[in-house]
Amino acid sequence: MPGPVRTNGMSSAAAAMQMLERKQQVLANNLANASTRGFKAETAFARLMDNQLAKTDTALDLTAGSLTETHNSLDLAVEGDGFFVTNTPNGERFVRNGSFRLDPERQLVDERGNAVLGEDGPIVLPAGTVEVGKDGTVKVNGRVLQRLRLERVDEGAQLLHEGGTQFVPDASRKAIPPGERTVRQGFLEESNVNTMSAMTDMLAVLHRYGAAQKALSTIDAARGTSVNDLAKPV
Repeated sequence: MPGPVRTNGMSSAAAAMQMLERKQQVLANNLANASTRGFKAETAFARLMDNQLAKTDTALDLTAGSLTETHNSLDLAVEGDGFFVTNTPNGERFVRNGSFRLDPERQLVDERGNAVLGEDGPIVLPAGTVEVGKDGTVKVNGRVLQRLRLERVDEGAQLLHEGGTQFVPDASRKAIPPGERTVRQGFLEESNVNTMSAMTDMLAVLHRYGAAQKALSTIDAARGTSVNDLAKPV
């Protein structure tokens, strides 16, 4: 039964090429954000269904990036797991990029202008010396104002990437107890993209894509030969 086998072979090769194209897109996006603070790399993988390649899914690598000291009192980083919480037009979002600033109303906001949330809501800072403790307690001139909201998700939970360094919270979200927090003032977290590894993976994907393309061409040529043989008069 050569016909069906060849057809299945073509389908498998085409599906493999689609999966590799998606993986290449993900790797290219990771590399493009290798210098984006707070960015989390994605990994593309094929999800199997009935022993066939069904679709290509992605998962976030939530490992922490390295910390860079900035000496800016409004730059904050979370050591270990956990996220800052911001209030956006689309609802609350998680961020690891703690490059914060004050808006005209002296409200603490992220780079997009979204309010950074404390346990009692948005954080407004009067003029003075800002101190942020390890547990996220915010003080100005020694007076406690608020404590930053820091949340985490269960291990294995999948967050949705939204606009580079912003993430849609998972249903398993929960507050991090003060004693389990480590906030670093005057530091920012870098991207966790491993540039060399991503470039190596891109080359490997290109090689595999070329092999799948060659296999598809070979199967297609063989299929054409079979059709021509069947069309010959007896």
